[in-house]
Amino acid sequence: MGLLRTMMPPRIQLLAVLAFGVAMLLIENQIQRLDESRAKLERTIARHEVAEVELRHTEDGGVRELAPLAENNDMVIIYNRVPKTASTSFTNIAYDLCGKNLFHVLHINTTKNNPVMSLQDQVRFVQNVTTWREMKPGFYHGHVAYLDFSKYGVKGKPMYINVVRDPIERLVSYYYFLRFGDDYRPGLRRRKQGDKKTFDECVSSGGSDCAPEKLWLQIPFFCGHHSECWNAGSKWALEQAKYNLVNEYLLVGVTEELEDFIMILEAALPRFFKGATELYRTGKRSHLRKTTEKKPPTKETIAKLQQSNIWKMENEFYEFALEQFQFVRAHAVREKDGELYVLAQSFFYEKIYPK
Repeated sequence: MGLLRTMMPPRIQLLAVLAFGVAMLLIENQIQRLDESRAKLERTIARHEVAEVELRHTEDGGVRELAPLAENNDMVIIYNRVPKTASTSFTNIAYDLCGKNLFHVLHINTTKNNPVMSLQDQVRFVQNVTTWREMKPGFYHGHVAYLDFSKYGVKGKPMYINVVRDPIERLVSYYYFLRFGDDYRPGLRRRKQGDKKTFDECVSSGGSDCAPEKLWLQIPFFCGHHSECWNAGSKWALEQAKYNLVNEYLLVGVTEELEDFIMILEAALPRFFKGATELYRTGKRSHLRKTTEKKPPTKETIAKLQQSNIWKMENEFYEFALEQFQFVRAHAVREKDGELYVLAQSFFYEKIYPK
């Protein structure tokens, strides 16, 4: 072969090399097409096999799809709602859907809205949630700090969800709520009713209702029932709250993007939230509760609060929650023509054996 190559003119050698290269490219292209065809065939077969597994005949001879995993009637969701984060708006949706979607909604009403339970109440609550079969599937909501069910030796943990809000906006809303109430129960007298001092005036005069310590709420709600969680400015509490948010909560939304939060929940847990997005967009109850007589704080007031280490920690936690939510949303929905759409299922099963 070497002798033959030396006897061939250079031009012929070049053409031979080019012809060989083109032939190899054609062969590789054919192999790639065959691989793609094989993969497509495997996906088609896999979908057919999964469809056969998922379909069952009804008593009248018809065919229906099996209910999704979320149909599990032992499912429990706990929404340990932070005050003034649009929690009433979201909870109203659950109340509107519970009859249609066949689940129970239970309000956790603690004495004086104390978010920390006694040890004996912790045990009672855990036992109720895990063994109260008549209330399953259940949606529990209330202003209660996170409770780690794994500490109590029970089988099965509930799924936690929550919503957080910009810490200063949340505090301003709560400040005026205590003085003027809202349009949910306008006739109810609040404990600070009659106090006409604005939030700006409160901060300027160093009032207790607008002190930086009042910002310390979202971190302890996620941190839980440890004593250090309620030590304002605790770095340990901040890190524990972050850990729980990532590891113990199915989803944590933000008030400013509540509709996106509801949309993702409906896609992930249709057993509870089927129809929630449309209800939020068109319903009246979901937009009902608004604090009255609320005056936005000045830049000077905001700057003064932002000097506090407590604000810095609460804001760090809020930014952490916001980043995590936006990450989840980016992998769950897409925007088209100004509207958000939930992504369809992007995984499938194949090579299912035995046949």
